[in-house]
Amino acid sequence: MIANIVKPGHKTRGVLNYLYGPGRANEHTDPQLVAAWDDFVPDPGRNPAATLAQLADVLDLRVKQAGHKAPKNHVWHCSIRAAPEDRHLTDDEWAAIARRVLDATGIAPAGDPDACRWVAVRHADDHIHIVATKVRGDLRPPRNWNDFLRADKELVAIEKEYGLRQVPRGDRTAAMRPTRAEQEKARRTGKARASREHLRTIVRTAVSAATNTEEFFRIVEGTGALVDVQYFPSGDVRGYKVALDGDTNAQGEPVWFSGSTLAPDLSYPKVAERLTATAATPAERADATAWRRLAQAVDQTPDRLAHDEDKAGQAHIAVLAEALDAIPLVAPADLRPQLVQAATIFERAARSRIRAQHQQAQATRRAVKAILREPAPKDGALLVTVLDALLLAVIAAQHWHRTRNHTQQAEAARQTAEHLHTAYQAAATEPLTALHHRGQNLAQWLLQGQAAAVRQALPDLAEQILAEPGWPALAATLNDATTAGRGAPAALLRQAARHRELDTATNLSEVLTWRLIRLRESSPGKPPRTKAAGRVQPGSGPAPRATLPESRPRSR
Repeated sequence: MIANIVKPGHKTRGVLNYLYGPGRANEHTDPQLVAAWDDFVPDPGRNPAATLAQLADVLDLRVKQAGHKAPKNHVWHCSIRAAPEDRHLTDDEWAAIARRVLDATGIAPAGDPDACRWVAVRHADDHIHIVATKVRGDLRPPRNWNDFLRADKELVAIEKEYGLRQVPRGDRTAAMRPTRAEQEKARRTGKARASREHLRTIVRTAVSAATNTEEFFRIVEGTGALVDVQYFPSGDVRGYKVALDGDTNAQGEPVWFSGSTLAPDLSYPKVAERLTATAATPAERADATAWRRLAQAVDQTPDRLAHDEDKAGQAHIAVLAEALDAIPLVAPADLRPQLVQAATIFERAARSRIRAQHQQAQATRRAVKAILREPAPKDGALLVTVLDALLLAVIAAQHWHRTRNHTQQAEAARQTAEHLHTAYQAAATEPLTALHHRGQNLAQWLLQGQAAAVRQALPDLAEQILAEPGWPALAATLNDATTAGRGAPAALLRQAARHRELDTATNLSEVLTWRLIRLRESSPGKPPRTKAAGRVQPGSGPAPRATLPESRPRSR
């Protein structure tokens, strides 16, 4: 059950016209009062003699009595909606819910004879609207600060008592949704998304690509968006705002959005905090491609989330979002729709009330930015190892959020994993087929040796693995890793199994195949680090090779 309290207005009759009218798409059916501050309030939906003007007059009585002391915007409007799967609530149940919300918010405390006047109108099965005028009987305004949080807390209790779906609650870190006016403007102009959402994607992807704030602004401008940077008198950047070229208001001026209104982590200070480019450290292999470094860095994310402090864990989840934003820019065209969906959904999982310690995730961040400056891998298996590592990291992020009661973030991570898995399956088909053929062509004595290693390392799972269609691909991969000097087959399998959740895997051999490929690519004798690199040094890098989504040349 969700409450939506809109910005206060000053026209009581205007709100009533909407509530008792047909709706914007004739969706309002049988408008009626289900409750009011007084049992004798006229109901235009049930009493033919009652009018909307009469109802507005009785609601506004105290507003007129208060005169100039009444608040200018005196109309309080709250809608309460049940979940689609909830049972049909009766009028009496909705009336009780309305009174509890009004009591919790301070608009009409229970038993207060001077409480504000209000009505609850139902014009659909799944929701009601509460309209109140914010002048009490003593002609003072109500004490209704933090009304949304207080209403939401009461709805949590109502869901439990009424046996309704318990809606995942946020922590006020979600990005602001487009307003109704923004959505309607997008529909009128034939746009698939509102400007706020389009700009959020542009800015978020620019953060994943840029290495410093100057480059960040250049990349955003390169998409055709307008950028206005504000400065302190000292010359330091104070903030920025962006607009879509051609998106104007009634006066013909650009419709600007500051970074913080796009998303809490896109304000200038938070963007600048992340855009600290670092030089390669001795812990990073100079001979490894950016894609291999990214796969290895992301592969460590589950361990880091399990053992690092919360601030470091939040940093690794934030940089995981940057990786998901960057991958669609350089991935094959057939994979991009699912990858874009994954990145868009995971945006909600990237933030929580825990403040990220971004220095702890710089190695992964460097690898993310580097893949945009290198050619895309011709080896399909390399892309799959990255997607497989990302999938495991997203599942680990879901668990991390769930254990901290971050319900919205955990759900976003779960949905992200579904889209990632679809993209992974599509990308893995060709490389797995090639590995399968190689495995089938291995000498019989080699296959028998690899099977013995599986039975030795994973005795409880061995027969399942050996019976799977993916076993030849795993055998070929295990042979490659052994030949590369990574260790004995049984030891490699045990190491791979330790780093993967095998209980929920539907194809064990496939899971182990990609894990072994990443182990084979890592530097011999150097186990994955569990602590982040040390002090970072500011720097800059070359412009990224990839362009952002829907980009076009900028002309002024």
